Amino acid sequence: MQLSSLQTRLGKLLKQSASAHVYRKEVIELLRSVLSFDAACCTSVDPLTLLSTGAMTEEGLESIHARLLQFEFGNEDINDYNRLAASPHPIASLVLATEGKPEKSQRYLEVLEPGGFSDELRAALICDSACWGYLTLFRSTSHEPFTGDELAIVAALSPVIAHGLRSFTLTLPAASEAAGSSDEPGIIILSEDAKLVSWNHPAEGWLSLLREWENITEDYLPRPLLAISAKVGSGNEGNGKSARVTIRVPDGTYLTIRGSRLTDAKGGYGAAIVVEPAKPADMLPLLSKAYGLSPRESDIAELVFRGASTKEIADTLFISAYTVQDHLKSIFLKTNVHSRRELIWQLFTRFAAE
Repeated sequence: MQLSSLQTRLGKLLKQSASAHVYRKEVIELLRSVLSFDAACCTSVDPLTLLSTGAMTEEGLESIHARLLQFEFGNEDINDYNRLAASPHPIASLVLATEGKPEKSQRYLEVLEPGGFSDELRAALICDSACWGYLTLFRSTSHEPFTGDELAIVAALSPVIAHGLRSFTLTLPAASEAAGSSDEPGIIILSEDAKLVSWNHPAEGWLSLLREWENITEDYLPRPLLAISAKVGSGNEGNGKSARVTIRVPDGTYLTIRGSRLTDAKGGYGAAIVVEPAKPADMLPLLSKAYGLSPRESDIAELVFRGASTKEIADTLFISAYTVQDHLKSIFLKTNVHSRRELIWQLFTRFAAE
């Protein structure tokens, strides 16, 4: 099948898919029609933190998913996603990267090989210089490793998939689909091995919503919580003891999920996680990425939201009023609006929970 035909089919999937979860599932099925693999995971990520905002994980991977996340944040290894996302070549396979010696990877020795997998293809899904997701394909020990030609196919399709994942950041549901989620923050305590310990009543609603969105049962923790738990539990310097991700759920609400590391008297640790409706300050960086605003344009959009005049924006940013107007024209063009009032609605009001 021609690559152009595959790219066209991916575009049609975007129009036909009712949610990001459905889109991720259909993407995997389309890839399976041209590539051979035994399991797959397609993950959406917050482009600012690179933490999961939801994933489609096929059967056979759930048992190793948490361990893969722990390796992602707790151990430096070959083809880790943070480095792939920053690389000019964001697609790689384990066997090719190790020149046929996957045992050089601790992730392979401790997770993949025991799980029955001999190779792993990873793609950071990049659109307009931002990473919107990860695609991971696995091959079992009964199949040959991924080839360079197969990596080239994924490389050609990845920007189209990334564009699709980005699009769901800006898509609003039909009015009949709005769920009217609680405004109360959900508080969740996780153990060191990412098991639920305790939670308050609002957290039950948020957990149910997140599980429904990812089409997982109560036996599994939603991927954003798993990712945050792995991040704050990591011993790596630089990862810090806190993490945050902002996501859009199918009812149109934007959520902010924050996690902090907890330490007990015996030296063990866990995580305290808060789930709540996102504030404009949380939403703006994500929406700016989705609309392709430059850092300066994002600064100006934030000041517009705060009600600053053109002169006040110019004085705050130490630029001329003419430069402010030029930036505003560019912002209006990218967000398809014609005034400041429309801009505030486009970036914030239309996404607010009812």
